[in-house]
Amino acid sequence: MTMRTLQDCAEALAGGTITARALVEECLERISDPAGEGRRAFISVSADSARASADAHDGLRRVGRAAGPFAGIPFAVKDLFDVAGERSMAGSRALADCAPAKAHAPTIARMISAGFIPIGRTNMTEFAYSGIGANPHYGTPLSPWDRASRRIPGGSSSGSGVAVADGMAPVALGSDTGGSCRIPAALCGIVGYKPTARRVPLDGVVPLSSSLDSLGPLGASVACCAIVDGVLAADSLAPPLPRPIAGLRLAIPTQIVRDGMDATVSAAFDRAVSRLSALGALISDVDFAPLAAIGKANSKFGFAAPEAFAWHRALLETKGELYDPRVSSRIATGAQALAADYLDLVLARREIIAVMDALTAGYDALLMPTCPIMAPRLDDLTEDPEYFRLNGLLLRNPSLGNFLDRCAISLPCHKLGEAPVGLMLTGETGGDRTLFAIAAGIEAALRQ
Repeated sequence: MTMRTLQDCAEALAGGTITARALVEECLERISDPAGEGRRAFISVSADSARASADAHDGLRRVGRAAGPFAGIPFAVKDLFDVAGERSMAGSRALADCAPAKAHAPTIARMISAGFIPIGRTNMTEFAYSGIGANPHYGTPLSPWDRASRRIPGGSSSGSGVAVADGMAPVALGSDTGGSCRIPAALCGIVGYKPTARRVPLDGVVPLSSSLDSLGPLGASVACCAIVDGVLAADSLAPPLPRPIAGLRLAIPTQIVRDGMDATVSAAFDRAVSRLSALGALISDVDFAPLAAIGKANSKFGFAAPEAFAWHRALLETKGELYDPRVSSRIATGAQALAADYLDLVLARREIIAVMDALTAGYDALLMPTCPIMAPRLDDLTEDPEYFRLNGLLLRNPSLGNFLDRCAISLPCHKLGEAPVGLMLTGETGGDRTLFAIAAGIEAALRQ
């Protein structure tokens, strides 16, 4: 299915070849298609308000008062962002009776101020605690590739990834604590972005891990993600100027990131590396010892379990039976973490970041496969041991960027008709706009 980019939508709106109402109706039609994934990709759909907003934007555009070039373009909202008047259930039954939000999260307010129209709330792994994307409460949307085999979409922003890939929204918002924007992007064949965490406010969003959470977009292109990131961060909305490939200094870590790659991912990744090298990129295999230290630092609990338990403790006591057991069991392990263990982890993270920052100073970005495996079949995840093994594999590479407090992006590197494979670039802390420029250059090179 053809995806629209934000630039395509903006140009069509400005030229009068499409209206905001027509864009909304197109998205609603795809969401409601009984043969599609809309009923699993979305937990709720805001059809009436989206139509009303579209009509208002069309009226303003007719008299030259459009809120901006993207006014009237729909976007999908992961079910943990507060939208005034809606419940933020985080894909859970345990929050089904929570009070509707009284105000928009700052991120939602910024999107609406820029003229974007929320089209609905997307499905997700319950409380964002898995890279698989499965949800036993609302169903699991399927990856667009080999749909007959029922392959997972990746998580936790599963519905957001499928919504963009299937043309149910040009862009979608997600959260990323260990890869939750980038994993669905990789498995669904789109682009997903994790910003430097402090770049985008976390207020009004159901948390997972306060140390690792970040909020980012999923879209059809690097430019789509850069534009939405600009809105979320109250920064420039200009699409990035692609960086030339020749002379780019890219480092592929020799540790961890290529372990366990399947043949599909290996072939696509090696082909992309060869293409970039042929165009003049300076690509090196580099030993980054701090990456191995991350696993050791996280060996007891990591940040997510104790920080999630602190938020969920009371809810687990009263409504624990409503949780997905695969989620509640992981959160519950946080109860065993000692304060001393947590403080040791905070210190270790600070030291690892400092060493890693010095080691990567001479490179423009780190280069690695987003996930080492293609999308597994949902039917292969019925047993817990395999579920948790594959979950760990999917999260492994993306989570490095969260621990290191860096920006990172996943973009497709597979050929048309092949299983989706993500190529991940990880930049420096605060180097978001630079990383977008590099990613835009690489995106263009891989499409040639």
